[in-house]
Amino acid sequence: MTNSSTTAPAAAGQGAGAKGAPASADFTHRQIITVLIGLMMGMFLAALDQTIMATATRTIADDLNGFNLQAWATTAFLITSTISTPLYGKLSDIYGRRPFFLFAIAVFILGSILCGLSQNMYELAAFRAIQGIGAGGLMSLALAIIGDIVPPRERAKYQGFFLAVFGTASVIGPILGGFFAGADTILWVDGWRWVFYLNVPIGIAAMIVVARVLHLPHQRTDHRIDWPGALALVVGLVPLLTVAEQGRDWGWGSGRAIACYVIGAVGLVAFVLAERAYKDEALLPLRLFGNRTVAVGSISSTILGMAMFGGLMTVPLYLQIVKGSSPTVAGLQMIPFVVGIMAGSITAGQLIARTGRYRIFPIIGSILMAASLALFALVGADTPLWRTMLIMVLMGLGLGGNMQPMITAVQNAVSPREIGVATSSVTFFRSMGGTLGTAIFLSVLFNVLPGKIRNAYVDAQVQPPPQSGGGDLSDTSFINKLPEALAHPFKVGFADGIHVVYLLALAVMLVGLVVVFFLPEIPLSQRSAQQQRAEDAAASSAAAGPPAAH
Repeated sequence: MTNSSTTAPAAAGQGAGAKGAPASADFTHRQIITVLIGLMMGMFLAALDQTIMATATRTIADDLNGFNLQAWATTAFLITSTISTPLYGKLSDIYGRRPFFLFAIAVFILGSILCGLSQNMYELAAFRAIQGIGAGGLMSLALAIIGDIVPPRERAKYQGFFLAVFGTASVIGPILGGFFAGADTILWVDGWRWVFYLNVPIGIAAMIVVARVLHLPHQRTDHRIDWPGALALVVGLVPLLTVAEQGRDWGWGSGRAIACYVIGAVGLVAFVLAERAYKDEALLPLRLFGNRTVAVGSISSTILGMAMFGGLMTVPLYLQIVKGSSPTVAGLQMIPFVVGIMAGSITAGQLIARTGRYRIFPIIGSILMAASLALFALVGADTPLWRTMLIMVLMGLGLGGNMQPMITAVQNAVSPREIGVATSSVTFFRSMGGTLGTAIFLSVLFNVLPGKIRNAYVDAQVQPPPQSGGGDLSDTSFINKLPEALAHPFKVGFADGIHVVYLLALAVMLVGLVVVFFLPEIPLSQRSAQQQRAEDAAASSAAAGPPAAH
């Protein structure tokens, strides 16, 4: 093996297309940090886009005269980002990570520019779908690239930075979204359009950094591409994700919803048949799920996604409606959650690096998640804000101790040639769980709110205002105009409705806790995937004799 200090030139030459003996696969800490900066910039694009849209969507929809169509902008992004995730993982295993990560950033930038030029909600939804195609590769490929260059035992230390990116975006996003949405024009352009144009300089900077520093040795292997599986996955997931997002408005038993269920089921059956036919060349090889670590990782990621999104989506609602915070202030009040994520992920990463043991962290993380959801279910309208913030820290610690160690476990359990598809499968199932959790928990919340609010007014022996009867969250600004005697029962009823969501999320998380107990403890490799591939290639070359002349 070549000394680490000589890695960069060798790796760069190989990445540029040099042939012959494999380049050294060692990376120094400084080189890893340099690569990490480029990856974090790319991931920051996807993370910031989701959080910044949360506070700007209503302004955008009003300006484009499509308030009743705003959900489609979110749904379109969600569908394409979810479906493209496993495609990126599989294709990058075959052709290499760098071109696909650069492609993902480029598509995201293009989608952002087009979104900023949108003249109506239909255009915005179509351009958000383009954005989603890029976003699908940003998260999974970044995690896979770290798996390529960092040994599993050291990996969690670096992957913790990625959670910090998402935590930072969750705080900055609502602030920037509120600022841009609140400005009529900035540099002669509608203020809300900068929500999308902001991605352009960040994305270009990320592309420059990645193009300059990310040169991974890659030996292409010829495989069939599982296009039938990809098409079947589209047919299966598009209607199911659509009904998950729109079913509350359509009615879960409506004709459109039933049609989505049937088409989705047919697509998923076709997908399983395609994966069986393509075997190891499948988009998501079914053989992988015979690996206990991958199976547990996928199931627990789905459950964690449900519980995480089910719990987290209601905290900003609680802060804004019950505590009267503006979207911007609510974003700042979520800082304790970010602190918890960063502390949990960094602590878990350091301890994994020192001890080589990872199984205990998803277990502890799941316990902390369950405890935080149980405590959130006790938070009422009059609970002091500091107490709610302490529970946010607890939930952040649970997430930080759960998400990255699970990815490390899955990457460690598969062949170095399958890190991309294994990583993308975990990300894919977490995204699916989040979509499912959001759809289920929001439906439950909207269904129980009218009764909870009505009961709160009965208990307070106060006549409710006419606006409060429907539990409609599309405009809750009237609460701030009510006298406290009328506003307080509404807040009590709203908090009681959220309790139901937290109890449901707690039940889901307890199932997840049981699942993670089945996670096996496999000794963490001291070599990165690149090092293992280089050694395998060297052994193959030695066995086959000198390479043929080109």
